[in-house]
Amino acid sequence: MKQVKKIDIHAHVTPYKHLCPDGVNSLAPMIQDDELLAIYDKLNIEKGLLLPLVSPEVHSYQLTNQEAKLLSDKHPDRFMWFCNVDPRAHGNRPDANLSEQLMFYKNLGAKGLGELTAHMPIDDPLMDNLFYHCAKCDMPVTIHVATIKDKYGYYGIRDDLGLPRLEKMMKKHPDLKILGHSQTFWAEISGDCDDEIRLGWPLTPIKGVGRVTEMLRELPNLYCDMSAGSGMGALMRDKDHAARFIEEFSDRVLFGLDVCAATNVHPFEYDEFLTRMVEDKYISEENYYKFVRGNAMKLLNIEE
Repeated sequence: MKQVKKIDIHAHVTPYKHLCPDGVNSLAPMIQDDELLAIYDKLNIEKGLLLPLVSPEVHSYQLTNQEAKLLSDKHPDRFMWFCNVDPRAHGNRPDANLSEQLMFYKNLGAKGLGELTAHMPIDDPLMDNLFYHCAKCDMPVTIHVATIKDKYGYYGIRDDLGLPRLEKMMKKHPDLKILGHSQTFWAEISGDCDDEIRLGWPLTPIKGVGRVTEMLRELPNLYCDMSAGSGMGALMRDKDHAARFIEEFSDRVLFGLDVCAATNVHPFEYDEFLTRMVEDKYISEENYYKFVRGNAMKLLNIEE
């Protein structure tokens, strides 16, 4: 198997670990840039895409646009960055000209927007306005999807079972490129998903055709952020289905880690799983290259 320098399309770090509260659910401190780069070196990952966290719902820790830019400047060969603009920015108005701020960050080198975590309905007028301006500025958007029923206690843009609001927005804005992410989003890769299943990280084999697959077949502007326990789990829960899924959507699956703490072990499990998939000929080396590098290069307009 030929070694490929991977690209991680879902990264969060802090430059000031000693100034940050504990990380996700207070289990561990947020990972620092040098700690994440040490993991990258072990897994042959060339670059990571830093995703700022700006909405108050997400965690006690936030990564600002300024910090993402400065970290990318500090490690220009290792990090790229997205900017992030909360849909309530610029006066909490559905007619706010968010293109001004988006283009400011794009001209500084931002490759897109995300991770979008504001706990609002996906088709809220403020969210609709943000999507309009992201499409206008040609900024891909990484989204974290949550359920519509839980108004409190969660973060992420909210949708019903079956993702009808996301579908509506993507059809309304056909030039908008969305990278789907979160356990709620990836639970819908299976046809047996229900309101209870989409709250967790299901481990059972895939049944039937899930809503995510249906939307990928219908919407060419939907991409797959295959990071974290959600995206990784969507593949690892059913190896045979993963092989078919990667084959069918080989041009729109993107590798990511979503490491939040230096103690996370899932990146190594994921790397081992994907390596075995290639060695056992479940997926071709060509599609493996697209998955871990090629598709990110194309989507983010990166030259070799």
